Amino acid sequence: MLRLDHVQLAIPKGAEDQCGRLYVDLLGMKEAPKPSTLAGRGGLWLESGPVRIHLGVEEKFSPARKAHPAVATGNLDGLAQMLSEAGCEPTWDDAIPEVRRFFVSDPVGNRIEFL
Repeated sequence: MLRLDHVQLAIPKGAEDQCGRLYVDLLGMKEAPKPSTLAGRGGLWLESGPVRIHLGVEEKFSPARKAHPAVATGNLDGLAQMLSEAGCEPTWDDAIPEVRRFFVSDPVGNRIEFL
């Protein structure tokens, strides 16, 4: 294996704008163009540096409450404060010694870890 190319999370149909408010407006990710062959499926392709998250529409949607992407950030406390002020409350977790991390849920209930 060379690298992890992207992580895909499911979203319900029509949730692109709602999810974009977190991933684009708050987290600062950029929407990447989808190939024309996939554009009709809905969803969003997002990126920030080497981090790529694809949000794909799933008809029988169920949020990922256990499985999750974990994203390293350079300013964990600042990110937690910004998310909290925006109403996306972080849940801090100290289960792994010497690892500072928190979890949030995206607008449709998918779990995301930041460390």
